[in-house]
Amino acid sequence: MTITPLHFDVQKERGLRVEWDDRSTSFYPCDLLRRMSPSADSKATREDLAHNPLAILPSTNSGPIAILDAHLVGNYAIRFTFSDGHSAGIYTWDYLRSLPQ
Repeated sequence: MTITPLHFDVQKERGLRVEWDDRSTSFYPCDLLRRMSPSADSKATREDLAHNPLAILPSTNSGPIAILDAHLVGNYAIRFTFSDGHSAGIYTWDYLRSLPQ
């Protein structure tokens, strides 16, 4: 059975806090959410790094990552717009639960 959020709080400078229906609470910092984006381009970058730890990452000199906006995607996910312009990833509740905290 999928665990779903009872409540969530987007803290634009800090991250996402979720209270799940099993009464556990999770906190995901902005930089973790951005780094672990489930978008196709971010997945490809992580796969490249897994095979070649010396791969050069794309440069972003935008400073600390913040969440500019967040929208629910149906009742199964959330999508963020980050301060570096990235907004392609759809974070399902199951995917969020799988992320390290």
